[in-house]
Amino acid sequence: MTSRRLLPALLLLFVGSGCAALIYEVVWFQSLELVIGSSAVSMAVLLGTFMGGMCLGSLVLPRVMPGDMHPLRMYAYLELGIGAMGLLLLLGMPLVGGAYTAWAGSGASGLVVRGLAAAICLLPPTLMMGATLPAMARWVERSRDGVAWLGFFYGGNTAGAVLGSLLAGFYLMSVFDMSIATYVAVALNVAVAGTALLIAGLAPFTPHTDEPAGAERDAALVADASGRRLVFVAIALSGLTALACEVLWTRLMSLLFGATTYTFSLILAVFLAGLGLGSSAGAAAARNLTRPRVALGWVQLALCGAMAWTAWVLTESLPYWPINPSIAPNAWFQFQLDLVRALYAVLPGAILWGASFPLALAAVSSTTGDPAKLVGRVYAANTLGAIIGALTASLLLVVWIGTQHAQQVLIVLAALSGLLLLAESRVSAVGLTVAGAAAGILVLSVHPVPGVFIAYGRYTATQLGQSEIIYSGEGWNASVAVSERPNGTRNYHNAGKVQASSEPQDMRLQRMLGHLTTLVPKQAKRVVVIGCGAGVTAGAVSIDPAVEHETIAEIEPLVPRVVSTYFAAHNFDVVRNPKVQVHIDDARHFLYTTDEKFDAITSDPLDPWVKGAAMLYTREFFDLAKSRLNPGGVVTLFVQLYESNTEAVKSEIATFFEAFPKGMIFANTYNGAGYDLVLLGQADGTTINLDEIEARLNRPEYEPIKRSLGDIGMTSAVDLFATYAGSADDMQGWLKDAQINRDRNLRLQYLAGRGLNLYRAGEIYAEMLPFAKDPAPGLFSGSASNVESLRQKIRIAQGRQ
Repeated sequence: MTSRRLLPALLLLFVGSGCAALIYEVVWFQSLELVIGSSAVSMAVLLGTFMGGMCLGSLVLPRVMPGDMHPLRMYAYLELGIGAMGLLLLLGMPLVGGAYTAWAGSGASGLVVRGLAAAICLLPPTLMMGATLPAMARWVERSRDGVAWLGFFYGGNTAGAVLGSLLAGFYLMSVFDMSIATYVAVALNVAVAGTALLIAGLAPFTPHTDEPAGAERDAALVADASGRRLVFVAIALSGLTALACEVLWTRLMSLLFGATTYTFSLILAVFLAGLGLGSSAGAAAARNLTRPRVALGWVQLALCGAMAWTAWVLTESLPYWPINPSIAPNAWFQFQLDLVRALYAVLPGAILWGASFPLALAAVSSTTGDPAKLVGRVYAANTLGAIIGALTASLLLVVWIGTQHAQQVLIVLAALSGLLLLAESRVSAVGLTVAGAAAGILVLSVHPVPGVFIAYGRYTATQLGQSEIIYSGEGWNASVAVSERPNGTRNYHNAGKVQASSEPQDMRLQRMLGHLTTLVPKQAKRVVVIGCGAGVTAGAVSIDPAVEHETIAEIEPLVPRVVSTYFAAHNFDVVRNPKVQVHIDDARHFLYTTDEKFDAITSDPLDPWVKGAAMLYTREFFDLAKSRLNPGGVVTLFVQLYESNTEAVKSEIATFFEAFPKGMIFANTYNGAGYDLVLLGQADGTTINLDEIEARLNRPEYEPIKRSLGDIGMTSAVDLFATYAGSADDMQGWLKDAQINRDRNLRLQYLAGRGLNLYRAGEIYAEMLPFAKDPAPGLFSGSASNVESLRQKIRIAQGRQ
């Protein structure tokens, strides 16, 4: 029996432990995404492994932990073990990456290798994480009060997780890097372990001893076995609905807030805060409840209402609030608004899910048996349900039946769970009938996700009636839409924004990007296009007669199907081109695992503020792309100036120029102002022969390219290269304070995440122009007339003549 005065101190231990655990989760997921990819399948493998380890740890380790060891010492050793694994993973991740590259592939075998890599890294520490609560269960009283404290510990652990999510997402990873974040988490583990050992030295432990139960008690336990099984089923279904809803709601809220790393940290923190509040409330209630099983049943039924509430809020209410994010002068004001909206939408359900855990503990508690094993079984059931819910929602439900029907299924599951518990507890038939009917009404109240919301996300309220949504769909990794303006302009939407369109300025950028990619190399036979988008860049690549094989690396399977239907006239029907292969995978993972070499690699427009996209802008990724080039090969990269800030643009350009010191910039301007850029680099520097390229364009087989350039106002090679806006050497003064985006910090996603609602493209380009100079001698060669014409046009475009 433990002293009550020490219980608050133990609560603080769980706060520290939960904080460290979430920091590790952020760091480990980010590290492993760099290795095994960031597709839905890869994320499912990571999440399943992480939670599976905790499930096994809670179930298995209590069976092997010595019963006579002081629980606080066991808890301390587990925390020290987690810290040791954190350091080991930080140092050993390059070895894991190297081994993975040697064995990785595609298909089922590739999935197995991804799972093995995740298991090797995540299972050892997560097994120990899962065992911490069961270990502490041996030091509390076998009473309602003791069970309540276990609920408080769970709530404290969740509160710590809230702190960890915010600390990692808004500070440690934003200001420092994975190493510093890991060191902070390890320090927390050591502090928690040291405190636990100190308390263990002050408070002796007497192991629980079980007195043999009499025949009457044995009969009672046997008679109650079916009821206890129902509780385990209910808490498993609670975990399933909780994580499935978190997946579904996070997708919707990322459309509403912008899919930045800050958004995901904020949503996770709100969800965890609700769990912590609910767990504490449930633990307090469990002390005095005579029938906790009935309370658990009513909580599951109440969840039906909470899920229906959030479904309504996220599809019928919040998207239409009169909000224009672009008027906020600072991203932090937008974060405050997002926090309020997340609390408004998510908190009711999260509180009820949090309350379910201590109520389930109280419903199966016993004055006999090993409390660690009992807590471990409840925790394992809840976590197993969470694993099934998260994986099913992300990999199956959204794609098969859509968010609307997925939420309806989850409401039905919660209702069945609650009704079974209440029926077993002999609640009146009238009450059950009314509750079932109410749940049915709530199921019918869930509406489809509006197409305009999928298309315009956080700008839904400002775009109502501006265009017709001619397609909307939900895929594994993203929701996609196509809209058409009254003037016939088509927009391709992904991540809740226009990613590409048939607007002149967008067509100009995408055609420029594609044609620069294939015309600069002597012969671009094999080309990789990162991201399909509307297919216009890939289409511009495909019509070059020198191209024999083109690979489009696209992470979302839905995209090629959509653009082949709605943008074939704009992208030269590229998806159906026989020399084009669409490879469904994270582009970084594709380049990381292929042994092919290419003559050119280009990136279709990607938003660096979208979580995960910054992995395609790191110094290590550019080095990887460079290593996959044949001699004379070229890498081109889109850099957007709109929906960004100066710090993010500098980071993108400076990081690219570190990998390609002789790189150059080409500008796509709109009405004379900056709009977006194309960066071009070669391993050994670039020399562009204008006469040679012009001669190519005048050949009959190059007529499609010449016509494509003419469509965007460029009638010659000189016109194409007159978009030149400076070299790496020219921009050194402007880039002197740039932050380099590396794998270990992914700095760009944090910089860009603070600028997604800004429209400062003209200002950013105006800051760059004073540093631009005439092209260095030898960069452009050819006849004197062509070189001089190019020089004059460049000066005019840059406003220097």
